[in-house]
Amino acid sequence: MAKRRTRGPLVHLIDGPIWVFRAYYSLPSMTSPDGRPTNAAYGYANTLLRYLADHEPTHIAVAFDFAQESFRNEEFPEYKAQRDEMPDDLEPQWEMCMEITRALGIQLGEVEGYEADDVIATWATRLLARGASARIVTTDKDMAQLVREDGRATLWDMKRERDVDADGVREKFGVAPDQITDYLGLIGDVVDNLPGVPGVGPKGASVALRAFGRIEDIPADAEKWEGLRVRGATRAAGLVDEHRELALRTRGLATLVRDVPGLRGDLRCLQWKLSDHTVAEALFESLGWDRITTRIPRPR
Repeated sequence: MAKRRTRGPLVHLIDGPIWVFRAYYSLPSMTSPDGRPTNAAYGYANTLLRYLADHEPTHIAVAFDFAQESFRNEEFPEYKAQRDEMPDDLEPQWEMCMEITRALGIQLGEVEGYEADDVIATWATRLLARGASARIVTTDKDMAQLVREDGRATLWDMKRERDVDADGVREKFGVAPDQITDYLGLIGDVVDNLPGVPGVGPKGASVALRAFGRIEDIPADAEKWEGLRVRGATRAAGLVDEHRELALRTRGLATLVRDVPGLRGDLRCLQWKLSDHTVAEALFESLGWDRITTRIPRPR
């Protein structure tokens, strides 16, 4: 990975739902002294505390979905429709996770009608315009569209614990960051229940985009595909042309909003400075988490 080039502070932008779901499905059932379920919240708190200790950020924020549906569901009702209803013991833990975030002095972002991804995209766009750099902590491949060629916006690979820059995006997906939405338009996104072009897979999509740039520029004439390492180029050319409108619609749905209205998040309010650790300490103790109260950062 190329070395990050920074001109201003590095802002850590965390995809909160990713950590909540991972905690919920990896930890056994837990309850607070008053009987509330807490396994997802406990895992989330643990992960957040560990990240703060390991990276000592000067600027940090966490984004959450406002609700299970967003404006994308209005445009495409099948969006994420394959997902099961939220488990009864997980739903009340979302507010708990947000309360933990605030208690640790971290800016939290959620806006009605939008997803956490859109909140992060908006923050990143604003911050980069002001000379800062952004590290986006997520496992969502949609976010790769935010990575910058100059190294000022990267994804954090939580498994390997390293930054993924533009070259890393190319290595993983076969396309540049600014082609990720076209890539998703062609192959679809199973996680979000977005359809792609039938019969076009990741390899064919990446080869076509490297050669032609954007979905609308991919030729229907198979002769123009000559020399490309794509199996069944003639068939692929026909499939893309036949389903081009579908691919463009999926690309639009996969494109993150970079100007979410009413969102707080300039450098000043994303600066992390925990002025009073006793708020988080009291919250953790009320939830029965005495052992991790010692890991709460003290004011600097």
